Amino acid sequence: MSQPTPQRADYRHFQPITTRWHDNDIYGHVNNVTYYSFFDSAVNSYLIERGGLDIHDGEVVGFVVSSSCDYFASIAYPDLIEVGLRVGKLGNSSVQYELAVFKAGEEEACAAGRFVHVFVDRASNQPVAIPAELREAMEQLVL
Repeated sequence: MSQPTPQRADYRHFQPITTRWHDNDIYGHVNNVTYYSFFDSAVNSYLIERGGLDIHDGEVVGFVVSSSCDYFASIAYPDLIEVGLRVGKLGNSSVQYELAVFKAGEEEACAAGRFVHVFVDRASNQPVAIPAELREAMEQLVL
């Protein structure tokens, strides 16, 4: 059974990303593995800008523990894209992000995925509660 293509209206935040020449593979479109980089960049940009995540010296870091992606249409350099972001599940120490890649201005996603961050203490690598400022930023993305 096929799933419906995600729509722009299904997402709370959009991160513009410029594709790069080396994103294309031998088949002339952005390679599937590159989408995970788009997801990671969109989430971390949001957490840094809106949630105050300090990736260099902060006490907590987010580890990706699970990820997936489904593809609906190709993109290729020099397409301008926007990654839609929302939160599907927000736990005590983990969050599941739901993401979609859109060509700039288009309503239907070219790809959609998800990944789970578990927040851990930088020194011990043990799970910790999501800090208040980060949690507040994530709550704004819950549908």
